[in-house]
Amino acid sequence: MRAVVIHAAKDLRVEERASGTAGPGEVEVAVEAGGICGSDLHYYHHGGFGAVRLKEPMILGHEVAGRVTALGPGVDGIAVGDRVAVSPSRPCGACAFCLEGLPNQCLNMRFYGSAMPFPHIQGAFRERLVALASQCHKVADGVAIGEAALAEPFAVTLHAVARAGSLLDRRVLVTGCGPIGALAIIAARAHGAREIVATDVSDTVLAFAARIGADRTINVATDPDSLAAYGANKGSFDVQFEASGNAAAIRSGLDVLRPRGVLVQLGLGGDIAIPQNLVVAKEVDIRGTFRFHSEFALAVDFINRRRVDLKPLLTGSYPLEDAVTAFEVAGDRSRSMKVQLSF
Repeated sequence: MRAVVIHAAKDLRVEERASGTAGPGEVEVAVEAGGICGSDLHYYHHGGFGAVRLKEPMILGHEVAGRVTALGPGVDGIAVGDRVAVSPSRPCGACAFCLEGLPNQCLNMRFYGSAMPFPHIQGAFRERLVALASQCHKVADGVAIGEAALAEPFAVTLHAVARAGSLLDRRVLVTGCGPIGALAIIAARAHGAREIVATDVSDTVLAFAARIGADRTINVATDPDSLAAYGANKGSFDVQFEASGNAAAIRSGLDVLRPRGVLVQLGLGGDIAIPQNLVVAKEVDIRGTFRFHSEFALAVDFINRRRVDLKPLLTGSYPLEDAVTAFEVAGDRSRSMKVQLSF
């Protein structure tokens, strides 16, 4: 089979790799669509992120959906020919955190396309993928396979919503409107947010945020005063979803969160300074959010039942042999929102 393999920064190759065989409790999936994620782009442009570095060639990808082509022994509830979205989350189920009900914090997590452990966990940008049957969630008739492959990043934002607490009748600020920020807008609206304000430094991205449900958009590069106005009387927003990883976005969010507001950090970045006095005086909660687990099934259910429309996020699809072009386009925010590979 062919697979998309990263060897080093800017060294991405389509290579032949051996395909596996479904064992007990496993299925073989012919991958049909795979979304390029921010972490994939970090591997492509920089060879990793933070302390995580490539130490060996690795198949990229973890946002995939396809069609079941073979079943291993003991698989029930899935048939050959079923279309499925595949969760990349594979916790061990036996470590301390798994047993505490925190599978996303698993000490032995095998998450597709991750260079965190060594040997690296090979990813899902491949023509044939062998996965646990429990990872595979059926896709309803009429749902495009590209939309089904968006279940993974949508699950990330559903987990962020769970970390935030109830959004019913809440005023929400989303800072950073790339794919995760955009999906956070959709997730917040689906969970009852009363008002959603989105910020970014790109008018192109903000126009997209408005189309998918933001009540107001603010370009903080050209109009920072409009956001600052929300800081009057100790702040206006109940929840901030911070998806940029930018220190300025975090600071400005703390300024406009109301007392006992919640800042949920989605974006990855470096070390930053936190205004401790402001956090203390307003009793702000700062909460991290990392991956997901049970939320993947909910994401697929939302998509299957048409409770959300994720199709507008898909701005490009490229055949496997054009993987380098797809990665270049995916990294250009002026040209794309979510780019996928077609297998």
